[in-house]
Amino acid sequence: MMQSEILPFDFQKGEVLVFDKPLNWTSFDLVHKVRYIICKKLNIKKLKVGHAGTLDPKATGILILCTGKATSKIETLQADEKEYIATLKIGATTPSFDLESAEDEQYSTTHITKDLLKEVLQEFIGTIMQVPPEYSAVKINGKRAYEYARKGIAVEIKSKVLEIKEIEIVSFDLPEVKLRVVCGKGTYIRALARDIGVALNSGAYLTGLRRTRVGSFDLTQAIGLDDFLK
Repeated sequence: MMQSEILPFDFQKGEVLVFDKPLNWTSFDLVHKVRYIICKKLNIKKLKVGHAGTLDPKATGILILCTGKATSKIETLQADEKEYIATLKIGATTPSFDLESAEDEQYSTTHITKDLLKEVLQEFIGTIMQVPPEYSAVKINGKRAYEYARKGIAVEIKSKVLEIKEIEIVSFDLPEVKLRVVCGKGTYIRALARDIGVALNSGAYLTGLRRTRVGSFDLTQAIGLDDFLK
């Protein structure tokens, strides 16, 4: 039986698949699961599958997977503009800058107003320097930064240049703030939350993150794992 008789896709020749990543899954969890499903369905042992831009476990939304020869498109897709809806808690911090770790510090928020937040957000629009989180996949001396962080080893993480194209306030209800962020490749929204907290003379961390667009792909085109299985 030909593959075309089984599924309307040619995964070995190459497909670009747009998923809505589940909460608490790593990007590689989804890659491994999708590879397993396809290999089992097609009764093959190997298939190249990769993702075009990591999403943290506590984030949901668009994760693009490429199969077969389409994995050659990954670098181009990674460079595309991205859009997020980020939910921040103002007045506290965590070591990971999100819900993966418990709060370690609390700060006053009595001085923070919506107008102050608008003013501060303007500082982050354009070309900026950002230091990636300690709990990230950035490589330092051949190891991931999170490997050092989990062992309590302090290492220097160099800042990098990136572009924030748009930031707007979606909702403001302290201590919770929701923002829409449009940015270029390599932006850590967790690190942006950290830096916004510092700029507010307070603290901040992510309590929710949803990637709503990558390039021309948006959530209307994304499928869940259950739909893919069907």
